Amino acid sequence: MQKLRKAVSEIAYAQNHAKLTHLQLCLIPVLRFASSLYKLALSLRRSLYHSGLFRKHRLPVPVISVGNLTWGGNGKTPMAEFIARFLADSGISPLILTRGYAGGDEAKMLHRHLLGRPVKIGVGAKRAAVAAQYFERYGYVDPSFTSKHSDGLCIEPRVGGHLSSEKIGAVILDDGMQHWSLQRDLEIVMVNGLTLWGNCHLIPRGPLREPLNALRRADVVVLHHADLVSEQNLKAIDLMLQQFNKSLPIFFTKMDPCYFFDVGNVNSRKPLRDLSNSIVLCVSAIGSSNAFVKGVEKIGAFYVDRLEFSDHHIFQAKDIEMIRRRLRELEDTFGHKPVVIATEKVFGALARSVGGMPAL
Repeated sequence: MQKLRKAVSEIAYAQNHAKLTHLQLCLIPVLRFASSLYKLALSLRRSLYHSGLFRKHRLPVPVISVGNLTWGGNGKTPMAEFIARFLADSGISPLILTRGYAGGDEAKMLHRHLLGRPVKIGVGAKRAAVAAQYFERYGYVDPSFTSKHSDGLCIEPRVGGHLSSEKIGAVILDDGMQHWSLQRDLEIVMVNGLTLWGNCHLIPRGPLREPLNALRRADVVVLHHADLVSEQNLKAIDLMLQQFNKSLPIFFTKMDPCYFFDVGNVNSRKPLRDLSNSIVLCVSAIGSSNAFVKGVEKIGAFYVDRLEFSDHHIFQAKDIEMIRRRLRELEDTFGHKPVVIATEKVFGALARSVGGMPAL
């Protein structure tokens, strides 16, 4: 299954069919047919929402959606975390709603990063129901009660005459663009600057969850990994986005590592310079591993190898053995013990399995 997923992903982002294997070329007609069925289902679902047969829920607080048009690797969760930090530091207690893929690896990561801040994290596919549970438990801030004194000093929002940072003041939808059952006040669309929209076909023939004209719904576009894109390509992407919405605000972001931590101790802090001149094996299970590997290369490792698994991959014993085997091969080749650098999503699986493996 892992090999099949990799083959389909390579088809989705291939710009030249000459580079595809015979098996991948044979898969294309099947994927094309499956994409046509997906398009039909997508059109039917959209019609049901537009006609009102499927209900759209309005939450009692402002809703910010962070989503994308393609599968994985667009920086949605880091952006949701960034917005939650900003709101919390501004005195607004946000609720992040996430679906909880693969046992909730992203939700666990958010819990670790936002520990100590007045941020709630709700997990579940039925987000309106999850939100209702949190509103019942913590209460919410009615935006209509927010006012200011004539001298410009802000009065804190109130619910039932009481002030409390526990009360929810905003909702952030992590991966919310296609979650049409919830109305939103701001639609932020993340775009991976390295891969964009692949071959521009719908799933599974391509990586698109919706046609590109869905960008017309966007209030803001954030181009992720912009530091790894040439100036010329950035201008071309900007022009392409303006075709869908001429007044669309476009922001650039990048991911900069601050430190490493040991797999066995999440509270440890190791400086980036510790990686200089090391032999490194990058292990990832994210939507876009190229940016992760390029970031490690920029830090100054002597040699960087990579093992990639599909997004939200659930690690098994055979996967850990594959990592160990690759480490032995690297040690035999270079005569030095290599170090495993893993994305934070997979560190939990490695923490239970490394058993002396030099991992960060």
